[in-house]
Amino acid sequence: MHRDASRPRAPFDWIDGQADRRRSAGLERVLRPRAPHTDALDLAGNDYLGLTRHPDVVAGAADAAHVWGGGATGSRLVTGTTALHTRLEAELAEFSGFEAALVLSSGYAANLAAVTALAPHGTLIVSDAGNHASLIDGCRLARGTTSVVAHAAPDAVRKALATHVGEGLVVTDSVFSVDGDAAPLVETARFCREFGAGLLLDDAHGLGVLGSGGRGAADVAGLAGAPDVVATITLSKSLGSQGGAVLGPARVIAHLLNTARTFIFDTGLAPAAAGAARAALGVLRDEPHRAARARQVAHELYARLTAAGFDSARPDAAVVSVRAPSPEAAFRWAADCREAGVVVGCFRPPSVPDGISRLRFTARADLTDEQIARALAVVDATAPAGARGD
Repeated sequence: MHRDASRPRAPFDWIDGQADRRRSAGLERVLRPRAPHTDALDLAGNDYLGLTRHPDVVAGAADAAHVWGGGATGSRLVTGTTALHTRLEAELAEFSGFEAALVLSSGYAANLAAVTALAPHGTLIVSDAGNHASLIDGCRLARGTTSVVAHAAPDAVRKALATHVGEGLVVTDSVFSVDGDAAPLVETARFCREFGAGLLLDDAHGLGVLGSGGRGAADVAGLAGAPDVVATITLSKSLGSQGGAVLGPARVIAHLLNTARTFIFDTGLAPAAAGAARAALGVLRDEPHRAARARQVAHELYARLTAAGFDSARPDAAVVSVRAPSPEAAFRWAADCREAGVVVGCFRPPSVPDGISRLRFTARADLTDEQIARALAVVDATAPAGARGD
């Protein structure tokens, strides 16, 4: 039966077909508002250091809102920059070992800003296949040409750079969000320098967890402050707040300030978020052991999950994952954990680049041994058939 061409098709009818296909594949996503306080154990959020509700962090947010108001009032280049923003930028740069920093409204915006501003026409962007969606979108928006290379494969980076004459930019997560594995930054940086390419690393999952006192993956690799290295971070994970930042040489930060559209045309970060991030950074300076504790918890989760027969990836930071037999099984497993009082992440296609569904656990520095045991007991008791390879 042919559609009557004289009758216009209703707008957005195609959405219903896509929704049906998602439901039939077990990939439908829904929002689940949480209460401010709950007895459930959260192993799904990214509060790696347990600072979101720290009294100093809450007070930092409240004090900033009282002084500066509820919002930044405009873009950073108009009225949206306060003394609070500039202090936060200086402290982030100093703590991480970089020359300068630029704060944006989110980590996503920071990645879009960095990639698009640093990869003009004629640039070859070499992007790891496991990169976060924000880096991928930055590559799509940039005017350079993107070459996607095998995950965590420095030789593939070298081969891609060797084919290009001109500017090059290698883009990678420092810690990949799906399995929690770390990028081979030392080797990658060596090949970048061999071919005169810049290195942009997204340290969203490294800051606060890796390096001396949580200074990040660039600190571990000896790349912090290097003239050819730029890092992006988020303030919403280890620092328990909201927002993002780009760290790097002063001339790179000045370039972004003048050219990055997600900085120029976006309202500045809310003062409360900036105040909370500054306070969290202060706690981390005073309590550097939190970083080591987060890594310790991650390795404890991994060791015990593996001992129980689950296919778990060895964590390099604070992300621990377990493979599930199917998207439907992952969804049901996460739901059963939630009903038993343990909230875990559920990663299904298209969020996972290899198409393999997983449960993902956040190793928080403030988890007690008793809470770890409780979480593992729930995961074990709710495991679907095939989760242990049985």
